[in-house]
Amino acid sequence: MNSTAFRAVTGVLAVALLLPAGFTQASPVHAYAYAYAPATPKWDLPLKPARLSLGFYRPPQNWLPGHRGVDLVGRSGDRVLAAGNGVVSFAGLVAGKGVVVIKHGTIRTTYEPVAASILTGSQVRTGEVIGHLAAGDSHCSTQTSVTCLHWGLIRGETYLNPLLLVKKPVRLLPRL
Repeated sequence: MNSTAFRAVTGVLAVALLLPAGFTQASPVHAYAYAYAPATPKWDLPLKPARLSLGFYRPPQNWLPGHRGVDLVGRSGDRVLAAGNGVVSFAGLVAGKGVVVIKHGTIRTTYEPVAASILTGSQVRTGEVIGHLAAGDSHCSTQTSVTCLHWGLIRGETYLNPLLLVKKPVRLLPRL
């Protein structure tokens, strides 16, 4: 038997002998991954009740005008809630408006205008009050008591639609 044929036969035998062993033994890597997989974070809307005033529009170029978040209609003084678990990375004024930024791993959610009731570095949970909707000029309504919460979502330097966090899956058939 030449060496090429010998290698082919020994290779087939090795696979035939070792392959079943892989199916009968639990893999510690996979067992660890399933046993310690992190729970999927729960997301929720930052205003209750929430009504959309203006949707998300990412411009084709970052320097062009667009709407890098969504506006939710509320009333001055409404509680603003953390949309997910995270750490407050900023709570302060930007251009005279109150802004809160929460870091959730690789993404950040932004909220403005908010009179913050939490401090930078605070850990927050989904639904926890982070401040109150601040009064001010609003494009949501001509009523002085009605204003909008601008809610944003950023991954790196890319703005995303924050409604993707809370979008419910579509169910075509009822549960039985």
